[in-house]
Amino acid sequence: MDHQDLRTLRILEEIENSHTPSQRDLAKKLNISLGLVNAFIKRLAHKGYFKITTIPRNRVAYMLTPKGMAEKTRLTYEFIHFSFQFYRKARTRLQEIFSDLEMQGGGQVIFYGAGELAEIAYISLQETSMKLIAVVDEQKIGERFLGMDIRNPDSIKGMPFDKIIITVMNSGNKILDSLLQKGIPRHKVAIVN
Repeated sequence: MDHQDLRTLRILEEIENSHTPSQRDLAKKLNISLGLVNAFIKRLAHKGYFKITTIPRNRVAYMLTPKGMAEKTRLTYEFIHFSFQFYRKARTRLQEIFSDLEMQGGGQVIFYGAGELAEIAYISLQETSMKLIAVVDEQKIGERFLGMDIRNPDSIKGMPFDKIIITVMNSGNKILDSLLQKGIPRHKVAIVN
């Protein structure tokens, strides 16, 4: 499922849940520019997924059409299928990483990244005898995740770990390069995706 389909699904969901979301609200919820939301709205309305009507005070309301409901259902199915495939692939990769580490006698891991992939990694870790000693994420320092305070990645050097598991989607190689530049040996780092 690509970003465009995912955004389309989120816009259709918002329109179904609230007939009068402003484009500014949609931009905030989708974390995209107002201009991009405007372009999506025009394209989806042109395709017949919803109708735009004017309501008092210069506001508009969006009404999902049967064609829009069908598209939302199709995209929801695709999203669920994509999510399930992603979960299975991540679990398989994590089981490989943890199995190799256990065979090498390793027992302490660090997760680099505090998101959905780290949650899947945590579930997989529970099936082993290994211990999660820290979660690091430069974007979420000080927040709580999996019952731990998220730490600064710079603190890794002082920790006794056997493996850093990169649990960030789409940025694994960039993080790997950063860790290698900090002197972390390549054999002590694994990328999930």
